[in-house]
Amino acid sequence: MSEHLMNTYKPLPVRFERGEGACLFDGEGRRYLDALSGIAVCGLGHAHPEIGEALCRQARQLLHTSNLYHIEQQERLADELCAIAGMERVFFSNSGAEANEAALKMARLHGHERGIDTPQVIVCEGSFHGRTMATLTATGNRRIQAGFEPLVPGFLRAPYDDLDALRTIAENSPNVVAVLVEPVLGEGGVRIPGEQYLPRLRQLCDEHGWLMMLDEIQTGMGRTGHWFACQRAGIRPDVMTLAKGLGNGVPIGACLARGAAADIFKPGNHGSTFGGNPLVCSAARTVLQVIERDGLVERADRLGTRMLADFRQQLDGEEGIRSIRGLGLMLGIELEQPCAVLMERALERGLLINVTAERVLRLLPPLILSDAEADEIVSTVSELVKEFVAGSPA
Repeated sequence: MSEHLMNTYKPLPVRFERGEGACLFDGEGRRYLDALSGIAVCGLGHAHPEIGEALCRQARQLLHTSNLYHIEQQERLADELCAIAGMERVFFSNSGAEANEAALKMARLHGHERGIDTPQVIVCEGSFHGRTMATLTATGNRRIQAGFEPLVPGFLRAPYDDLDALRTIAENSPNVVAVLVEPVLGEGGVRIPGEQYLPRLRQLCDEHGWLMMLDEIQTGMGRTGHWFACQRAGIRPDVMTLAKGLGNGVPIGACLARGAAADIFKPGNHGSTFGGNPLVCSAARTVLQVIERDGLVERADRLGTRMLADFRQQLDGEEGIRSIRGLGLMLGIELEQPCAVLMERALERGLLINVTAERVLRLLPPLILSDAEADEIVSTVSELVKEFVAGSPA
């Protein structure tokens, strides 16, 4: 590792030189099956030929002009994305954190328009929304906040999947203007709320005039077996944020809005030098086209259901396992003890996985995963978990 890189990451001992579909290859040509997709980014897998062609074609034509001018690819992507999401307007950024920053600024403007001088946003314990100062504050993880005080004011915290706590806040906090929540906690351990959580949260927001803001950065783009996880719950938010799988590795984020929220921003309220440039929008448009054409949303639903059932069959009755859960191709196996060592053990066996919330083995395989690759993931992970809970060496 270069001594000139800041010490912000602790990478595993491997360097990848190329990718193909659901696999990566190191400098010696060894194959690794990617069950993480760059943390839910490469939904179409690696080196997808149509993404590569879209990038090359656009790069030869036009890379950047700035948002001082109309950008055709941006306008087309906005139309296509809003049609799929049932939203009305979109602001394009470079990342998920920036998309969430835009949402939080919208919430504050919404509050000031209602005459609230100190608007507050409800966020959830265990959530993750980014690492900028505002999104870091909104994140429900004290570990990533430590050392960066003073944090940004204006946030109230509630337990995840707890409507009673939200009702209590509503009764006692007149300055609340919005709720920001993940439909499924990703970094928080693949926690899936009860079926009524999002519909009743929608009702609560309507009753109190709050903006319902959903962070679909990890759950969106077909990951959970619907284009967006909120569609499974049969509701639409006022604001939705996207990134990760939207660009299949090209940095792009989006903050979508509808209804009154769609008209909150005015010229000068927000902006981005690179956001929505022709290159990233061309890539994102191709992502949408491939997912739709190849039926990958439905594929994620079917394959994720099968993998979840197979994991439960393989690991049924094993001690040391708290829960096996999932929604589409967003799967988690929660153990009774910290298990970060499983990432290196899996790497040794040619499999890329992740451990989050200390005890949850998280799987986010690409939507293009084959049946055989899915079986390989289930088999290898099940073996690793059995060895781990039995105390066997790698």
